[in-house]
Amino acid sequence: FLSPASHILPVKTTDLLLRPHGFIISDNLYLRNGTLYAVAEDPSTWPELHFVLSKGLSSDLKVDLDPTEKEMRIITPSEAKVVLGETALAIDGMTFILYDIRSNVETVFIQHYYHWWGEIILGAMRIYSALTLLPNITLPLPEPKRFIIPNVGDHSWRDYAGVDGPMMRAAFPSSSISRGDYWDDLATLQRTFVFERAMVVSREAAHKHPLSSQWFKMISSTMSVKTPKHFWEPLRQRLVINTLSHLPLGPDQHFPSKPIESSNHELNHGAMRISDTWLEPLEEMAKRKRGIPLRKRQDGVLDASIPLIMVGVHGNGLTHQIWMPPSNQSTVIEIFYPKTYLHDYEMLARNMGHKHYAVWNDTTLTYPEGKWFPGVEGGIKDTFHGYSIPVHGPTVAEVVRKRL
Repeated sequence: FLSPASHILPVKTTDLLLRPHGFIISDNLYLRNGTLYAVAEDPSTWPELHFVLSKGLSSDLKVDLDPTEKEMRIITPSEAKVVLGETALAIDGMTFILYDIRSNVETVFIQHYYHWWGEIILGAMRIYSALTLLPNITLPLPEPKRFIIPNVGDHSWRDYAGVDGPMMRAAFPSSSISRGDYWDDLATLQRTFVFERAMVVSREAAHKHPLSSQWFKMISSTMSVKTPKHFWEPLRQRLVINTLSHLPLGPDQHFPSKPIESSNHELNHGAMRISDTWLEPLEEMAKRKRGIPLRKRQDGVLDASIPLIMVGVHGNGLTHQIWMPPSNQSTVIEIFYPKTYLHDYEMLARNMGHKHYAVWNDTTLTYPEGKWFPGVEGGIKDTFHGYSIPVHGPTVAEVVRKRL
């Protein structure tokens, strides 16, 4: 009842489909003895390999992270006959190879809710959706078949709050998540494998893009790639439905039962705590607007999937905006210590289709499409991540009033 040779395919050239730094996607990508191979008639048509991936180590180790022939090689068809052989075992479907980095036994960024969903998965889905705009691509695109994390051999890819794993199962219920032991198993067989279609996601490679020096974010390299409008929306709806068993009606269908959501952040998660007194003008306005009390804490997908407006101090909780439905009114209001600015959650807002406002106490900043705050301003750690972030409640309330 099983064909003994159904997964054996001839080795042929690799088709490079999209090439943004750190999010390269191709058809017929090969793997042998733990090394990736692309087969090209002219290897110079491929980007330099440090734009594709890096060694699986953290930059905090102060070592050269540029890939060697152990990580990946670009070879010609004649070389492939010698190195790979005539045939390969097929790994079918769409594979995401999350070639993120580690530091000794501890993963660095992938244990963080924002870095997993707001950079790795968002960036990967943004580029994957861009395939739909290319000629000669079969539509609809197939579901992701698997996610592989070659440089992590244990469960340390999971975030401390235990959110990322279950949410991945809700977003991709049929997709497997494999770690370094899977990669090692394939190497142990000493056979050539071919990924039917694969994206190699590399944080270190992505940060080599020129836009990264402006925004200092992993997904900077993806922002110049044209994608379908609201590319994230199908995945957002799926995760919400699979988490809540239903999809709360969006703002275009009725005014949500909770028009405003605020997010305060605990200090032990590397964010900030502020007094709730700044919320009073918003509470009063919410009551006047619809007679609805304001809930002061985000509580996962349910809270994030309903509001029109999300308000919070710069911090991990603002990642929840990726589950908030986009609309002409959907808004993210991010409170910074005055004169500081980072692009983390503005980039999420732009990808989601939400309008983003930064607040410096009693001053607001917002930028139209194509315009950005110049560079970043991290300020002083004791103030940016300090105990007291000044914010003028009526200023925030005025932004909310305009958006509603």
